[in-house]
Amino acid sequence: MRILVFKERFVSMSKFLALPIVAIALAASPHVFAGAAKREALTEVLAAPHRSEANRARDQYRHPNETLRFFGVKPTQKVVELWPGGGWYTEILGPYLAEKGQLTVAPPLGRGTDGANKWLDARPALFAKVSRANFPAKEGAIPVAPGSADVVLTFRNVHNWRFGGSDQTQENFNQVFKMLKPGGVFGVVEHRLPETMDGKLEEKSGYMKRSSVVGFATKAGFKLVGESEINANPKDTHDWPDGVWTLPPNYRLGDVDRAKYAAIGESDRMTLKFIKPKK
Repeated sequence: MRILVFKERFVSMSKFLALPIVAIALAASPHVFAGAAKREALTEVLAAPHRSEANRARDQYRHPNETLRFFGVKPTQKVVELWPGGGWYTEILGPYLAEKGQLTVAPPLGRGTDGANKWLDARPALFAKVSRANFPAKEGAIPVAPGSADVVLTFRNVHNWRFGGSDQTQENFNQVFKMLKPGGVFGVVEHRLPETMDGKLEEKSGYMKRSSVVGFATKAGFKLVGESEINANPKDTHDWPDGVWTLPPNYRLGDVDRAKYAAIGESDRMTLKFIKPKK
């Protein structure tokens, strides 16, 4: 009887060992392969031919792979990109979310909307599934529905909000909080002003203090749950004659000291991850 049981167990184990290794591993730990699939999908988008060489060249400063992974962006999520500018991140997020997720771009009403519509319409195959809204929500704008987003992202835009005054900046953070689902993520990348420098520089330099960004977010109801030095640049001294726009890619001073600024690279940036608490 004992021999028979052993044989049955041996046959069962033999069948198990005959399975493909991938199938065995998947049965043991499916979440590992789900994570690998997400990473592979993002890697493929970043390497896809729709991205121009000029945009790829900026990966060394913007670190899209590491940044989006840090924020935990998944291809199944509903993601809002605030103030997408020329669409540098949109051409990554659009294809990444096209099959199972949803991307909404929300430029400011006016010229920002006109510009975004122009480049979205120019590449229908790439952006056909991208939804459009406006931010901040005001009269005439198309708002993002409250509680509809899993993730809201903004890249180097908080200083632009700050130019509109502290009250408007706070209102913007409040609106982001409302558009997220409980447990949703607000990912912020922003030019970083050292805490020891004059806070008035926030009004004109393009740089923001970490304490200021965290302060606006906390007052809106967010909780800071992570921060990364992914987009840091220790070569940036934050004291340029034309603010952050002195550095690449703007080179606001033209050919004046261009080689010097090219060697420094793009600005020093903070990368902050906030969550809207579930309760």
